[in-house]
Amino acid sequence: MRIFLAAVILCCTSLKAQLQPGYEIKTTTDFKNAKLYLGTYYGRNKRLADSAMSNADGLAVFKGSAKLPRGIYFIVSPKYVILFELLMDEKQHFSLAYDSAKPNEIKFTGSPDNELFSGYTVFLSKVSPVLNALQQQMKMAKTAADSASISKALAAKAGELTAFRNDVMKNKPASLLAKLLEVASVPERPQMPRRADGTADSLYPYYYVKGHYWDSVDFNNDMILHTPFFDSKLDDYYKYYVSPNPDSIISEVNYMLLASRGNNDVHTYLLGKFTDKYINPEYMGQDKVFLSLFENYYSKGDTAWLNEKQRKYIFDRAYSLMANQINEQASPLELTDTSGGAVSLYNIKAPLTFIAFWDPHCGHCKTQIPRLDSFYEAKWKNEGVKVLAVCTNDGVVDDWKKFIIENKLNEWYHGYETPQKKAELAANNQPDYRQLYDIFQTPTFFLLDDNKKIIAKGLSLEQYDALINAKLKSPPVSQ
Repeated sequence: MRIFLAAVILCCTSLKAQLQPGYEIKTTTDFKNAKLYLGTYYGRNKRLADSAMSNADGLAVFKGSAKLPRGIYFIVSPKYVILFELLMDEKQHFSLAYDSAKPNEIKFTGSPDNELFSGYTVFLSKVSPVLNALQQQMKMAKTAADSASISKALAAKAGELTAFRNDVMKNKPASLLAKLLEVASVPERPQMPRRADGTADSLYPYYYVKGHYWDSVDFNNDMILHTPFFDSKLDDYYKYYVSPNPDSIISEVNYMLLASRGNNDVHTYLLGKFTDKYINPEYMGQDKVFLSLFENYYSKGDTAWLNEKQRKYIFDRAYSLMANQINEQASPLELTDTSGGAVSLYNIKAPLTFIAFWDPHCGHCKTQIPRLDSFYEAKWKNEGVKVLAVCTNDGVVDDWKKFIIENKLNEWYHGYETPQKKAELAANNQPDYRQLYDIFQTPTFFLLDDNKKIIAKGLSLEQYDALINAKLKSPPVSQ
């Protein structure tokens, strides 16, 4: 009976501790009468969670009425140096003692999660230097025998780390450390199985890892944001396991955004990250991903987390990009040439039309436009390619004409939009070419086919040359 009562008392005491409101972390360090900080990770960034003054005994109390998000936190010195990390789980009333002379001997009281985490960090402090040293030795290895020996030692030491982590996940599955290790882990590539005909299925390991990459990640738990590894794991997934094709990316992005609908912080973080990545993408055509985000989220009211400046930028970029997607028809360009006559994009007949938006006062344009002419003179004009060069600065018409003459750009079509034409479009609430072609920097180049559909945009001149060569089946120009 006494054992039963003792168990009930212990259970109730533990439950009471977990149900305590807010957080209170009593931190004793050798920083006395100084300000300490409590921070946390947030994706690739770090955030301040709280600050506290220590007394003459070095005690600082971080305290708040609302619980902190779960995840990995850290204590920061008065000089803004991270002293050590700690875990924040549901139980947020505990104490710790830290001595900078003994950084690996942190004493936690009232937090089993942090006691476990402390043991893990001590283990890491012993294994990591050895792993780093072996990796450096591998870079310096001069013989195959040396490489093999170092590789064996590396595998053994890495195996120790893996075994430690697996032991935590197996024997302490309910601990926050186990959950964090699961989030950080990436499935090991299995051996290639044999098909019925005896050949190895070389793609199976790739698809296995891709299919199980997110097994241990709950996109409705904001704990994943408060780690230093979730964001990089996300980047690696899109780099190594998702095709760069925009439609493939859109499918993956939509899955994650729908999976995170139950947690506003995670959903907003992912939406913001994907927007930043694809609003000005690394690869041509991936701005289609941003347009998908706009159509499925922003245009449907998912904008409460944005300030007015951010909202305007996103909406303006979306409206600009809608008009110039790859394989879509290019918007008409009705311009005025150097003699005051009319020049029209759709009156230019050519197998390929190259459009260059530039400003004669732009330093980069002054180098790129003559380079463009070199490609044109070397081969493009003989292949029938036509160039339409559009001056984006209507206030420097004389300098524009002078630049054309000095650089002998006589065989191109040249045009600009007069102030009167710009005012007329604005009065009628019609977009001008700056919006239709998303001209926010110069020079900006487009390549169109014979029907004036957009083939390419945002490439370097060398990439355009290679593409034109491929389209017209001729060898590239060497420069």
